[in-house]
Amino acid sequence: MNDSTTARPVVLDLWCELQCPDCDRALEDVRALRARYGDRLDVRLRHFPLEKHRHAYAAAQAAEEAAEQGSGWPYVEAVLAGTEELTARGEPFLLEVARELGLDAEEFDTALIDGRHLLAVDADQAEGKAIGVTGTPTYVIDGERLDGGKSQDGLRERIEAIADRLLAADGAS
Repeated sequence: MNDSTTARPVVLDLWCELQCPDCDRALEDVRALRARYGDRLDVRLRHFPLEKHRHAYAAAQAAEEAAEQGSGWPYVEAVLAGTEELTARGEPFLLEVARELGLDAEEFDTALIDGRHLLAVDADQAEGKAIGVTGTPTYVIDGERLDGGKSQDGLRERIEAIADRLLAADGAS
C-alpha cells in the first residue's frame, strides 16, 4: 500500500479554545503545516474550553455550527483573531462573525439557545481530559501529546518530524 493516492493523511488533533490568545498564535503554525503537507495532513479542531474564559464554551458550540454550515476553519480563524472582542462582547461577537462570513446568524443564535452542539463540545473536552490535556493549544499526533499551553517553541518542528516519519513509513512523502 505504498500508493500515495490510497494513503490516509496523518491526523493532527489541535485541542483549542477560541477565547485563548495562545491558540490564535498557534494558527501561524497550523497554516505553515497545511502549506507544507496539503491534504497529507488532516488538522482536526478539538474543543477544550477553559473555565477561566467565560465565552469559550459558547464559542466552541458556534464553531460546530460554522462547521455544519461549511465554514468551520474560516470561522475559527476569525473568532481567534478577535479574542479580545470575544472577551468583551461574548455571543453578539460570535453572531457578528457568522454574518461577516455569510453564514446564517439566526441559525447560530438558535444553536446556542437549543444546545444542539453541546454533546460534540462535551465529548471533545472529556476526551481531552482523559488523555491529559490541561491547557491550550495542545496537539496530538501519532498518540504523542505536545503541550503548547506554556510554550509553543519548537512544537511545529516536532510535529513536522513526526509527520515526516509517518508519511515516509506510509510511502506518501
